[in-house]
Amino acid sequence: MRRREFITLFGGAAAWPLAARAQQGERVRRIGMLMGPYDENDPVAKAGVSAFIQALAGLGWTVGRNVRLDLRWGGGDINRIRALAQQLVGLQPDIILTGGTPETAAVQRETRTIPIVFAGAADPVASGIVPRLNQPGGNVTGFAGSEASLAGKRLELLSEIAPGLKRVAFMFSPDNPSALVFVPSFETAVRSLKVEPITATVHSEAEIETAITALGREPGGGLVLMDSFTLVHRAPIILAAARNNVPAVAFFSAFARDGGLLSYGFDSVDTFRRTASYVDRILRGAKPAELPVQLPTKFEMILNLKTAKALGLTVPLTLQAIADEVIE
Repeated sequence: MRRREFITLFGGAAAWPLAARAQQGERVRRIGMLMGPYDENDPVAKAGVSAFIQALAGLGWTVGRNVRLDLRWGGGDINRIRALAQQLVGLQPDIILTGGTPETAAVQRETRTIPIVFAGAADPVASGIVPRLNQPGGNVTGFAGSEASLAGKRLELLSEIAPGLKRVAFMFSPDNPSALVFVPSFETAVRSLKVEPITATVHSEAEIETAITALGREPGGGLVLMDSFTLVHRAPIILAAARNNVPAVAFFSAFARDGGLLSYGFDSVDTFRRTASYVDRILRGAKPAELPVQLPTKFEMILNLKTAKALGLTVPLTLQAIADEVIE
């Protein structure tokens, strides 16, 4: 990718003028892309967008030649995400790529005709994005992220590192109702582990601070992060968890890499890379209704031993052995 294109891509609401570059007689296709949970400076988002563009180029679609990309960043603000969804639909692109459940739902509300491909929507059937995986119908298909059962798996992993858990908070934003699909799995794991469940709905960094401070007032508190709001606000969550001695687990790898204790979830960069195959097929005439929703093929567990030590926890060697990445 040329330096000029790279700067344009990550400079904000990006779009590439193509008329001068398209080969004579070649129709330029327009792709809208809505990165709801992220802003343009997020390294996770940059890696995902770059992986998608590179994979797309490998299939014959080059940004700046036969493809125009209209890229928008939602920054985790649901009102902004909805406004950007309306804006992108108004551009009448050939296809819209979305990064997760809230932005997929926002675009879906705006159009039932423009093809939509999602990259990482949480349990898309339970979230109401599609009626079934094998035959999604309508104008939406894509690549799922977390399945509902993974909330319980994350809590089980956290309990292996912090066996003294007595209370565990499930933190999410009420503006992201897709997080509720994980509640049954979380509650099942809570009953199995005999710990007290706490619902921590948060709208702001101040509410995050209040919730984690309350959780850390007595020993035995733990935290499970499940939605895109907590991804966007991972920095204050990591700081508050460390300050209040609260072990936490998240679905996104950036949490552990940025100083959180543990992450377990789908590989988001790989998911964005895989979406290029569906975008290619749709641009060549395939219908979203006939493309089955794909489940994650790569999961990764990342342990931060430095954080574990600061929390006074010893990570079992068995977990260290199966982790995809151990940060020391």
